[in-house]
Amino acid sequence: MAGGSTGSERAGILIVDDNPDLLELVAALLRPHYRVLATTKGHDALRLACAEPQPDLILLDVMMPEPGGFAICRQLKADLRTRDIPVIFLTALDNPSDEQAGIELGAVDYLTKPVSPAVALARIRAQLQLKASADFLRDHNAFLEQEVERRTQEVLAVQDVTIRTLAALAETRDNETGNHIRRTQHYVRCLAEHLRRHPRFEAQLDARTIELLFKSAPLHDIGKIGIPDRILLKPGRLTADEFEVMKTHVTLGRDAIRQTQLELGTHADFLQFAAEIAQSHHEKWDGSGYPEGLAGDAIPLSARLMAVADVYDALINRRVYKPPFPHLQAVAIMREGRGSHFDPDVLDAFLAL
Repeated sequence: MAGGSTGSERAGILIVDDNPDLLELVAALLRPHYRVLATTKGHDALRLACAEPQPDLILLDVMMPEPGGFAICRQLKADLRTRDIPVIFLTALDNPSDEQAGIELGAVDYLTKPVSPAVALARIRAQLQLKASADFLRDHNAFLEQEVERRTQEVLAVQDVTIRTLAALAETRDNETGNHIRRTQHYVRCLAEHLRRHPRFEAQLDARTIELLFKSAPLHDIGKIGIPDRILLKPGRLTADEFEVMKTHVTLGRDAIRQTQLELGTHADFLQFAAEIAQSHHEKWDGSGYPEGLAGDAIPLSARLMAVADVYDALINRRVYKPPFPHLQAVAIMREGRGSHFDPDVLDAFLAL
C-alpha cells in the first residue's frame, strides 16, 4: 500500500502547480482539513510523492514546464511506490480528448480552473474515501494471503512429521535397517533430479513432482507393520509360505494409504505417489516381480525409482538374513539387473550417480 493517513491522522494531499498564486489558494482551502504539501516543480513532486509519510492524494496541474503533468502522472503510475496514490488533474483545458488522455494515464478525476471550493472539497473527499476502502481491501487481502501461507506451512509441517512418524514406526519393526527410510528418500530424489533432463522422463519429473516423490518415499514399507515378527525378523531364508506372507506388505501398505485418503476425503498427490510406491516397488521391469507382475512402463515411475533405491540400500547394509555388501559388489549386482529387474534408464542414472 502507498503510505498515507491512518485512522488517527489527517489525510495528506500533495499539490503540484507552477502558478504560485493558485498553489497557495488551493493550499489555503485544504489546510483546515488535510495535511498539505505543495510544490511548483515537477521533479520535486516525484520526490515528495515517495517521501514518508506519502500523500494520500495528488492534485496535479496539467500545463507545467517539463516534466508536464501527463509525464509526471505517467511516472507516478509506473512506480510501485506511488502507483496507488490517486491523481486529480488541475487544468484550464476543456478539451474532452485531454481529459480522456489523463484518465487513460491513471488519473481519477479532473478539477477545472478556476477551482470551485465546494466542488474541489467534495471530489477530494470522495476520492480519499475510495482510496481508504481500496487500501483496506489491499491490506486485508495481504493479511489473508499471509494467513493462508502460514496455515499452509503448518499443514505441510504436520504432514511431514506424520509421514516421518509413520515411516519410523514401520522401521522400528526391523532394528537392523538403520536409516534406510531416510537414505532411500534421498536416493529417489537424486535419481529423479538426474532423470528430469532425460527425454523419457522430462514431462513427468518437474520440480513439484520430485518434491512429492521425496515426501512420499518414506512410506514405501509402511505395510511391514502388518507382518508377523517371526517372518519379518527371521534370521535365515524364508520358506515359500513365509515369503508369500512377506509379499503382502505391499498391499497392506497400499490399502492403509488408500484408507487414509478415503478418511481425509482427499486424493492428495503425495498420497497417490505413496500408494503407488508402496504397492509396486517390488515389481520388476521384465514382469517377474510382485504383487501384480507388471512389466516395463506399466510399473509407475515412482515405483521404478524406489526399486533401485531400495535394492541398493538393502545390498550395502546388514539385514537379518545377510551381511552388508561392499559398494562395488552391490553396484555389480545392480548392473546385472539392468533390463530385467530395473528400468534400464533408471539403472543407468544410478550408475552415473
